[in-house]
Amino acid sequence: MTRKPQYLRAETVSRDRWLVSYTDMVTILLILFIAIAAQTIRAKAPPKPPDPPPPPVQQPRALAVLQQKLQSRSLEVHLDERGLTISLPQAILFPSGEDRVMPEAMPVLAQIAGELATIPNCVALVGHADAVPIHTQRFHSNWELSAARSLNLLTLLKEQYGIAESRLSVQSYGSNNPKVSNDTEDGRAENRRVEILIME
Repeated sequence: MTRKPQYLRAETVSRDRWLVSYTDMVTILLILFIAIAAQTIRAKAPPKPPDPPPPPVQQPRALAVLQQKLQSRSLEVHLDERGLTISLPQAILFPSGEDRVMPEAMPVLAQIAGELATIPNCVALVGHADAVPIHTQRFHSNWELSAARSLNLLTLLKEQYGIAESRLSVQSYGSNNPKVSNDTEDGRAENRRVEILIME
């Protein structure tokens, strides 16, 4: 078997060496074009919306729990979209025609104040009166009387039971928002009230 002379073998290797560089360059260009195409497709694709958060675990509403507590103490409470309303008749809070809180009302108010201290909700003290006009040396209308009663209740909650003043507000409807008809004495007695509205 005849072997190629040494100079012919060297010439063949030298002549084919450029193919190696050419192949490397084509491979690099191919990778570059694939990367550009993938980036373009990704940019045109619509963004995937994030997965929706899991539904929140339903916890008992604080006001619903408070409603059950207060009902168990024989207090008249009502829960609606505004919040929890505690209705306190005038007869257990104030003497007739006055805004001074009676000592007999303190145990009830202490129970309510104790519950208010456990929650951060704002509280409105809403005064109501019956339709019988009042005109005394101090109060010229039912509106003034019911406003004064609400304000005195606010002062009591703030100073004696430590409820933050920033949480408290006063409202007065006078005889303009009756709970029931004013045609009977029982109805008028029910309309004379202060409501403690614990806001939702």
